[in-house]
Amino acid sequence: MVHVCRKEHFNAAHKLWNPNWSEEKNIAVFGPCANVNWHGHNFELIVTVKGIPDPETGFVVDLKQLSTIIRTLVIDKVDHKNLNIDVDFMQGKMASCENLVMEFWKILEPAVNKIVSQGKLYKLTLYETPRNFVEYFGE
Repeated sequence: MVHVCRKEHFNAAHKLWNPNWSEEKNIAVFGPCANVNWHGHNFELIVTVKGIPDPETGFVVDLKQLSTIIRTLVIDKVDHKNLNIDVDFMQGKMASCENLVMEFWKILEPAVNKIVSQGKLYKLTLYETPRNFVEYFGE
C-alpha cells in the first residue's frame, strides 16, 4: 500500500467563541482565540490518498487532478476568508481545526475516491500553526 500526499496552503481568520457562555468563560477557555476582532492563521492542509499504483500509469492518484479537486472544493472556499462568517459549510459550527478538518473530509472524500481506482482518501492533516495540527481519518 502506498500513501501519496498533497500539501496545500490557505490563509483564514476565525474566532473561537461559544455564544452560550459569558465573555469571561469564553476568554478563560479559548484565550487569545476568542479575540473579539478575530485572528488569523497560515494553514497547511495535507491530503493523503492510500492505494495500489495503477499498472499503466504507476500512480495511486494523479496529483494534478488531486490538486485541482482540493483547490476547487476547499481552498478556494476558505482562502482569505473568515471561517465563522464567509464559509457556508462552517455556518453554525465552532470554527475549530477539529470541526474544519471533518468538514473538509465530507467534501473531499467522494471527489477523491472518484479519481482513485485502487485506493481511497486515507487521512487529512490540518496545520493551524507549525506546532498545532489535527489529523482525521474519517468516521
